[in-house]
Amino acid sequence: MRLSRLTAVVVGVLLAALPVTDASARERNGGRDHDRLSWGARLLGRQVLPANDGWAAAGPGTTGGSAAGPDQVHVVSSRAELVRALGGDNATNRTNDTPKIIYVKGTIDGFEGPDGRLLSCADLADPEYSLEAYLETYDPAVWGRVAPSGPLEEARVRSVANQTRQTQINVGPNTTIIGLAGATFTGLTLMLDGANNVIVRNINFEDARDCFPAWSPTDGAAGNWNSQFDLLSVRRSENVWIDHNTFSDGDNPDSAQPIYFGRPYQVHDGSLDITHTASLVTVSHNRFVGRDKVMLIGSSNTVGPDVGRLNVTIRHNVFEDSLQRLPRVRFGQVDVYNNYYRLGGDCFEYAWGVGVQSAIYAENNFFSLRGGAAPEDVIYDWGGTALTERGTWVRAGGRAKPVSLLAAYNATHDPDLGADAGWKPVLRGVPVLPTPLVEAVVPALAGAKLPL
Repeated sequence: MRLSRLTAVVVGVLLAALPVTDASARERNGGRDHDRLSWGARLLGRQVLPANDGWAAAGPGTTGGSAAGPDQVHVVSSRAELVRALGGDNATNRTNDTPKIIYVKGTIDGFEGPDGRLLSCADLADPEYSLEAYLETYDPAVWGRVAPSGPLEEARVRSVANQTRQTQINVGPNTTIIGLAGATFTGLTLMLDGANNVIVRNINFEDARDCFPAWSPTDGAAGNWNSQFDLLSVRRSENVWIDHNTFSDGDNPDSAQPIYFGRPYQVHDGSLDITHTASLVTVSHNRFVGRDKVMLIGSSNTVGPDVGRLNVTIRHNVFEDSLQRLPRVRFGQVDVYNNYYRLGGDCFEYAWGVGVQSAIYAENNFFSLRGGAAPEDVIYDWGGTALTERGTWVRAGGRAKPVSLLAAYNATHDPDLGADAGWKPVLRGVPVLPTPLVEAVVPALAGAKLPL
């Protein structure tokens, strides 16, 4: 039996043990959309997050759209169909709390216009904006190292608003979105803002490109281009389960972007950002491939409403050839266990970002480091004070062995980070694997590969 087939069998067996609501039986007699679904798809669409499976199991738990009636089970294959299934109006869908299950078939492109034609960046640009004029006007050699302002910057902001209305797809509470085999979202941001109790599974997320990046001349020593759109964004939401998805730049990698003002023209933002007081999120069995900014937890250093929030579990994910924010954390209690990291190269920056009042508890993670990356490079201090680390193994040019990344960091950096994040996870419905098994088991099961 080939590994790919074996993987599908193992995944199917594991998922069959998850809780399913009684509504899945009713669905067999549903309408047109239901008739197009296999029994396995119906089963997976009705699954809820198991008890104790990470922070998303806290409080009422996470059931998504499992209570949906037969008329709220949809199969969608276009942007227009997705918007209709989510409630009918993209501007107000974020408040639609009707339980719903949405199966995604094929590729849905956020740039798809009302007539089915794919829009270009030029179609979304404000009439008073052009990149050529922007580059000419705000060249630091001419404008100086101050933030852009004036009519052209205002036109860029209006252009971003145009794109937001087009490519940001708003999701409401009590929703399950699950991909059939090969399902892909490209050129769009899936936005969960105030969307409690949401499940997103088995989707390939690709290339949420920003047509109108902003030049930030004081960001870093040489300035930076910054984009707005994440692949998936969780804001002001609780009880969210993000499971078995794949995140990448698709065929539009950052490495292919031009250089302007001496800096890469950054058209991508985060893969999965959890910000603006969001909390109780479980991120499991996902694959993050070839991304720069991956997972930002907490969007500001300002002490305020984020305190006591941003609690996230990150387990059994693969982070491959990605550069930073794996994750970067502020304020939250973040449980990071049994993840596989394959990192390195000239552009690699760090994996675990220890931010203001962050409390990362990292256990039994496996790192394969190459291209000059060393154990002391994995952690970066963004103003935090401590993290708890247990059971890390590292392969760096030879045999894998136990390594304390925290000790390696403290031996080469000042000031030291403390070794006690001040809490211990209790919501772990899935047992912790011995670290040597992570390298083989986790990559085999991670990503958008559920057997649908």
